[in-house]
Order: sequence, then structure tokens, then C-alpha cells
Amino acid sequence: MSSVSVVIPCYNYAHYLRGCVESVLSQEGVDVQVLIIDDASSDDTAGVATDLARDARVTFWRHEQNRGHIATYNEGLAWASCDYTLLLSADDMLVPGALRRAAGALDTYPSAGLAYGRSLLFAENDALPPARTGEPRVDRWSGRDWIEKRCETATGCISSPEAVVRTSVQHAVGGYRPELTATGDTEMWMRFAARGDVLFLGGVDQAYYRRHPQSMSQTTYSAALVDLQQHRAAFDAVFDDPDVVIADRARLQEKVHRVLARKALRIACRAYDRRRIDRVPVDDLEAFALETCASAKRLPEYRALQRRRALGPRVAPLLAPFALFAYVAWVRDKLWWRRWALKGV
Repeated sequence: MSSVSVVIPCYNYAHYLRGCVESVLSQEGVDVQVLIIDDASSDDTAGVATDLARDARVTFWRHEQNRGHIATYNEGLAWASCDYTLLLSADDMLVPGALRRAAGALDTYPSAGLAYGRSLLFAENDALPPARTGEPRVDRWSGRDWIEKRCETATGCISSPEAVVRTSVQHAVGGYRPELTATGDTEMWMRFAARGDVLFLGGVDQAYYRRHPQSMSQTTYSAALVDLQQHRAAFDAVFDDPDVVIADRARLQEKVHRVLARKALRIACRAYDRRRIDRVPVDDLEAFALETCASAKRLPEYRALQRRRALGPRVAPLLAPFALFAYVAWVRDKLWWRRWALKGV
């Protein structure tokens, strides 16, 4: 059987930790080794982890001082020594059979360094949504084509708990970049894609991704402008790195910059349409677009924003139902979600 190192960083998630670890230890068809890293939690994480470490497959480390999530992730990734590696947040869980399916796909395609499926959103352990657990359809993407898809949407398409990587490739690409506190995953997956194929496990669900008010994605990084800035930083970190070999990188970087600029301008337009200019940093979003894309002033979204400025916040919302570009953007988003659900990109 293939072996999988599962790194579980935990900070004040003692009440979730047992369910997370048990979802890993119950995986069949693979040998698992689990590392729990307590980043100086103030709750009972240490007590729960100590009890879980009675299982010989579980190792427990505790930081005396908080080091932050990026340093903790990288510490765990450096520890991993099995065939494959998974970084799993203590508040998430695995679907039964997830590791066997991912390891089987990676065994079949040695050219691939990354395999992922879909995550199911959930809130409580006792109300898990039904998961698809049959044999997956394995879609193999060349790394170059997968990166192109990322540039078309300027997003990652992986939550994180559903991604299993080849450990040798993980050690070759290195860890997370400390400056990318919100979009480190997106940058990391692109580095994997630059080194080999990417596998999507279709027709199955691989993980449960918890959504709750305390989630980092819903608190610290909820602002749209910050999210756009972090995504630009993630893509630029890859394209500006001379050690990452990507064909046609200049064109791809220009493409993703244009997409990010259009997103910023759409958000600014919607602020006018929904009478939210007092809550949305419209000027900063426009400045971001102009700074990011040299041709931003030729974009239809830029012209639409200028029309709304000219009309003013009282009149602009009256014309929102007739904004063609907004409808086109809505259709495009719907199609993307459908494609993501079917193809993972």
C-alpha cells in the first residue's frame, strides 16, 4: 500500500481536532502517518492531541510560543516522509476513501505531483452532507494547461483539504511563502503545476471543508480589495520567480493582471448599482485596476465605472438592470462554477 503523511496544524481547535484525526485514521487502503502540531493553543488542544497520540500512527508536537500558520505548515511539510502528503486543517475532515483514491491516481500517473477532488461545505460534525465515495474519473491536465486555466479566472480552485501531493515534489518546490498569508495555496499549486501534471478526481468528494464564523477566510481576509491584492501577489510570485519554469509566462501574467483588473472594476460598478459606495473602497479598487493592468482604461468595465461616476450614486442604480456587461459577467461566473463542479478547473 502507498503511504501518506498527514500534517494537521491546530490552533485553538481542540473541539474539532478529534473528528479531524479520526477521519484520517479510519482511511482504508493506505498507510497513514499523522503529525499534529499545536501552535501554542490556549484551549485543550494539547490534552486532546496527547490522547490521540496513543495511536502509534500519530505524532504530536507543541510550540511553546505561537509561530503563525505559515511557519507551522512548513514545519509539517518538512517532516513528511511518506509517498504522499496532505496538509489538513484541524477543523476540516476527510471523506471515507479519499486517501486511497488520491494515492491510486498518483500511483497510476507518475508524471503528476498533485491530485485533488471536490470539498463539501459543512458546519457541524453531526450534520455531514452526503458524499460521493465511488471510484473516481481521473482527469489529467498538463501543468501548463492547468496554469492557463488559473490565469483565466485569477483564482485557485482548491480549498486545500482535498489536495494530496507527491512528497518528493513537495520537498523540491519548497514550502509556503510567508508573505502570502491568504493565497499561499494558490501560489503553491501553481509551482506544482510548473513541475508536472495535475490530476482531478471527478465524480467523487474528497474532503469536508468547514465554514464557520471564526474561519480565517471569513474574517481577516474578507475584504474584496485585500483578496485581489493577495491574488495578484500570488500570481506575481510565481511568474517573477526565475526558478519556476513556465512557458509563455509574460503572456500569462498579462492575462491574469487583466482579469484581476476587470474583477476590481466590476466590484466598483456593483457598489454604485447597489448604493454601497459608502462601504466599498471604489477609488482604491479603480487605482488597483490601473496599477495592475496597463490597458485598464480600455476595458468595458472601466468605461462603465466612469459612466456611473458621471451619473452619480442616486441615478446610477436606476440603470443597473440595463448593464449588459454585468449580465455577461454573471453568466460567465455561472459557467465557471459549472465547469469547476465537473472538471475541477
